[in-house]
Amino acid sequence: MPYVNIRLAGTLTREQKEKMCAGVTTVIAEVTNKPEDSILIFVDEDQHENIAKGGKLLIKPA
Repeated sequence: MPYVNIRLAGTLTREQKEKMCAGVTTVIAEVTNKPEDSILIFVDEDQHENIAKGGKLLIKPA
């Protein structure tokens, strides 16, 4: 059973997550020859202040 963990800074709408998960599921199923219903996707939404790049915390977009 393939599983994918997607981590992102900020949040997405439910519709955005549904579209993203549908696309990722399609690609994983095609590449691995696994049924789509066997693929698990975990979406982790982190606050910008909890992520640093180059030693500096990310700034939340306006």
